[in-house]
Amino acid sequence: MDRGRSPTELTLYGNVDLRQVDLPFNGSERIAEVLAQEGDRVKRGQLLARLETRRLAPQAAKAEADAAAQQQVVARLHHGNRPEEIAQARANVDAALADAVNAGAQYERLRVLAQSSAGRALSRQDLDAAKDAFDAAQARLQVNRKALELELAGPRKEDVAQAEAQLRADLAQLALLRQQLDDADLRAPLDAVVRSRIVEPGDISSPQKAAFTLAITDPKWVRAYVAEPDLGAVHEGMRASVTVDAFKGRAFPGWIGFISPMAEFTPKSVETTELRSSLVYEIRVFVADPGDELRLGMPASVHVPLASGREAAAGAHDAREARPAAQAGSP
Repeated sequence: MDRGRSPTELTLYGNVDLRQVDLPFNGSERIAEVLAQEGDRVKRGQLLARLETRRLAPQAAKAEADAAAQQQVVARLHHGNRPEEIAQARANVDAALADAVNAGAQYERLRVLAQSSAGRALSRQDLDAAKDAFDAAQARLQVNRKALELELAGPRKEDVAQAEAQLRADLAQLALLRQQLDDADLRAPLDAVVRSRIVEPGDISSPQKAAFTLAITDPKWVRAYVAEPDLGAVHEGMRASVTVDAFKGRAFPGWIGFISPMAEFTPKSVETTELRSSLVYEIRVFVADPGDELRLGMPASVHVPLASGREAAAGAHDAREARPAAQAGSP
């Protein structure tokens, strides 16, 4: 992290950095398969591991059947009563009316006979029985008429609302169980390299326990520090190059993607007397490394050409044009 400066170039020292993802399962269940190893390059959406679903799959099937049954209940309520049901109710009214007429006529005949014979032609019990039969027939007629009115009116709106609410609850439960089934498959959220494989088949997963640690290889940057006197010579989007000891004589193209708005004391890893007590600003120099040759923590030197006026403006424009799409994820 030392720095040097010549009339045409500012040299900074830092280390290669990249983002990492701790990737856990979103649930607690026994792990059935682990399909990735350390060092594997994985693509977005690639299956890395899978949980057992022997208990969850039947629950999802039952929830699907419950939702389908409730859907039919709602459809039936919306469609109302069938014409055949209404016709049946009308027929019941007609039959009850005929029974009531017959019972009334029978009671009237017995009543007249009882009056004409001064009660000698039939007993009082027979007359009372005929009267009761007539009253029962009238009651059955009233019941059937009300039943016809209900058939014509159709289902109550409260019943429809209740059935629809139950259907929404069933669908929500089904969606939850389907999501849990999807979560049983642990997939890579983006293109990366598996840095650590932490779980094995038979382990119990947990949302608090990472199953893999993924290293995001794009973007990469060098975390370096620039002293306050040199801060005016650098700006975001400025072109730079990066060299490392592992690749002698080779420079990786890059650009300054971030300059910290806050000053900080020089990190402890800086050993020079000149910078030990100075205030510095963190910068991130993003590096184009399509071959994924730079490794996390690798010491690196950043070379920032110093230019002025039209040359600096042209250099900054060229650097911005050369940025890969990965810079969209930079801070």
